[in-house]
Amino acid sequence: MMKINKKSVVVATAALVLVGAGSAFAYWTTTGSGTGTATNASSNGVVVLHATFANGLTPGASEAVTYTGDNAGTSSLNVGTITPVVSVDAAHSTCLAADFVATTVTSNTTLAHNTSGVALGAGTLTFTDTAVNQDGCKGAVITITASSN
Repeated sequence: MMKINKKSVVVATAALVLVGAGSAFAYWTTTGSGTGTATNASSNGVVVLHATFANGLTPGASEAVTYTGDNAGTSSLNVGTITPVVSVDAAHSTCLAADFVATTVTSNTTLAHNTSGVALGAGTLTFTDTAVNQDGCKGAVITITASSN
C-alpha cells in the first residue's frame, strides 16, 4: 500500500484550487453603440502625359501629335481633354511660340492602374506661315507641355 504524506495532499489541493479558479469566469450583459469614420483620399494619383511628333517642321506645315499616358497609381484614372501648350527653347528667343498651334484633344480615356504608354488620342501641331521672316525658328526645339482634366 502506498503511503501519502500530508505535504503532498496540501500541494495537490492547492494545485487543484488554482486550476479550478483559472477556468471559472463570469460576465455581465450590457448594451453599446459606436461609429467609425475615415476620409477618402483627396486625389488618387496623377497621369503622366507624353506628346510625340516628328522633327523638321517648316512654316505652313503640320505634324500629327500623338498623346500617351502613364498611370503608376493604384487606381484607374480618367483623362478627359488634353490641352497642349507650345514653347520654344531659350536659345531661339526670336522664334515665337505663338507661331505654333497645337490642337486640343478630347480623349475620355480611362487608364487602368499601373499602366504605361496608353494611347490617349492624336492632334495636330502647325507651324503657322506668318508671311514674315521666321529664320529665328531654324533649328529651334519645340516642346509641347500637355495637361488634362
